[in-house]
Amino acid sequence: MTEIRNVAADLSRFRRRVIVIGVVVLAAFGLLCARLAYLQVVRHEDLAEQAESNRTAIVPVVPNRGLILDRSGIVLASNYSAYTLEITPSKAGNLEDTIDALTEVLEISPRDRRRFKRLREDSRSFDSVPIRTRLSDEEVARFAAQRYRFPGVEIKARLFRNYPHGELASHVLGYIGRINQAEKTAMEDWEDEDLANYKGTEYIGKLGIEQSYEKTLHGQTGVEQMETSAGGRAVRRLAAHPATPGNTVMLSLDIKLQKLVEDMYGERRGALVAFDPKTGEILAFVSKPTFDPNLFVEGIDTESWKELSESLDKPLLNRALRGTYPPGSTYKPFMALAALQTGKRGPSVLVNDPGYFNFGGHRFGSPEGNIGNVDMRRSIQLSSNIYYYSLANEMGVDLIHDAMKPLGFGQITGIDIGGEVRGVLPSTEWKRNAYRRPEQKKWYAGETISLGIGQGYNTFTMLQLAQATSIVADGGIKHRPHLVLAIRDTVTGEVKQVAQPPAENLGYRPADVAVIREGLTAVVTSGTARGVFAGAGYQAAGKTGTAQAVTQAQNTKYNAKALEEHQRDHALFMAFAPVNDPKIAVALIVENAGWGAGAAAPIARRVFDYWLMNQYPSEADMAAIQIGKATAPIGKPRVASEVAWPPAGGAAQAAAAP
Repeated sequence: MTEIRNVAADLSRFRRRVIVIGVVVLAAFGLLCARLAYLQVVRHEDLAEQAESNRTAIVPVVPNRGLILDRSGIVLASNYSAYTLEITPSKAGNLEDTIDALTEVLEISPRDRRRFKRLREDSRSFDSVPIRTRLSDEEVARFAAQRYRFPGVEIKARLFRNYPHGELASHVLGYIGRINQAEKTAMEDWEDEDLANYKGTEYIGKLGIEQSYEKTLHGQTGVEQMETSAGGRAVRRLAAHPATPGNTVMLSLDIKLQKLVEDMYGERRGALVAFDPKTGEILAFVSKPTFDPNLFVEGIDTESWKELSESLDKPLLNRALRGTYPPGSTYKPFMALAALQTGKRGPSVLVNDPGYFNFGGHRFGSPEGNIGNVDMRRSIQLSSNIYYYSLANEMGVDLIHDAMKPLGFGQITGIDIGGEVRGVLPSTEWKRNAYRRPEQKKWYAGETISLGIGQGYNTFTMLQLAQATSIVADGGIKHRPHLVLAIRDTVTGEVKQVAQPPAENLGYRPADVAVIREGLTAVVTSGTARGVFAGAGYQAAGKTGTAQAVTQAQNTKYNAKALEEHQRDHALFMAFAPVNDPKIAVALIVENAGWGAGAAAPIARRVFDYWLMNQYPSEADMAAIQIGKATAPIGKPRVASEVAWPPAGGAAQAAAAP
């Protein structure tokens, strides 16, 4: 049967469909045109900027770190550039497999692996971590040919810190290391400007001058605008704003004197601080043993860190700044000054010293034995314990505290490196706060007695003892100790002195200071240090001291041979010279070395000879000093200015850096 179609109806339906489709197409084209107009007109600038940012990258340029120099311009910290092989853990897949594969291309030692593991623990997964440093050109070329095999591994050119003299003055300089997570968190509280200046910076000062003058040494970060490929690789540099190197920090330290002192300590432990008493400039700041700060620059490996941190000799402890010790008999001159200032005892008052002092049923002995009647000058010269036992008893702990505090004992000196500790200048209030049990909080009169001879609760740093010595040397004028003399602007070359607070006059009467000086001079001319300073070309004043490392029972005879080495008495000495116009003041300790005149005073004598007479110990003299067997100099001293510099070890260290 033939179907009859309604042609008119079909055409009508077709036209309606065409119209609908046309409207849809026109609407689509309208929307497309509107979108194009929006993107190309309304958002043109924004999208053009995004396109440009996809094509280019802004890369921070880390500045060269500033130099550190000694007072004569000798470089103590510098920089060198080298290639490093770095892994970004989040991009590298299985790290062990990646490192194993890398060993087929480059040499990677077990130490490199240990250091990488330690650094990775302190880093985020998207931070690149060095696995090898100081790559040679041949090694760089060898890896470049195999790079496609190692996603997440790349070679970077980096600046490294170099300490050309190795362990020398390491506690003063400190070191730099990679910024750890705790430091990154702390940096979030910085001002925006300071934080922006550390974009791209991965290393920061950790201790000493490197830490305290971090922002001075860091410099200003620059930027480079780089054209990049679709894969994110840099193709060419489009524009650049160069980084500004960090400024140069100029120290008051005399590095040759520092080297002399460190050599004289040999393998022994201890600390020495040498001052210019008229300015507060620190001339030597020694803590022994030392450590090599270069170990930390590339990230110290676990084995080396364990060796340093677990050593019984504590090489990482800055003994001059953080080591606290009883001052022993070096405290007696300051006790005498306190007695004069407070009116508790005059210089001519005689005290009988029979070799013991009875108090509260206890007998406090004296190694000097029966020395008879002594006045204040002779009490210092002969180091009479009995004189100062009785003086401490008369003054009482709180008066001693109040008189000693202005001299800096138990106080923060304000030196320009961080980490200083107070030590303990005891008082009744201090004891109440220091202990928990009621019976411990009470101060007993018998505890005061030993304070007079620098024992008991007294514990101070060599920095504090050196500052107190310089106050006496300068007639009662107190200067803030400082290590940095000036800052040299890298761009302009301008040198600006670092401002120091005004000196403080403690108000001691000249006649009282003169009494103490006379007593200290007598120690050197006819007292315990007379043999050490025999034949010196200047007049020095000083005081020897011996301090207990462990407490001994009363009336127990000291026997060094019966004690472990770490339990033996410490040897101390404080001094200044020349007496009439002091140019240098020192305080030092040689741990567990016994008698101050035998182990400590000979070091001070050579320091004065160097500074005042341009003399350097002979080789035989140096050997005797290092084992505590020296008094006056042995053999003919060398001319200090003619002694070779840099020392052999320092030169070798400097040459090792590319």
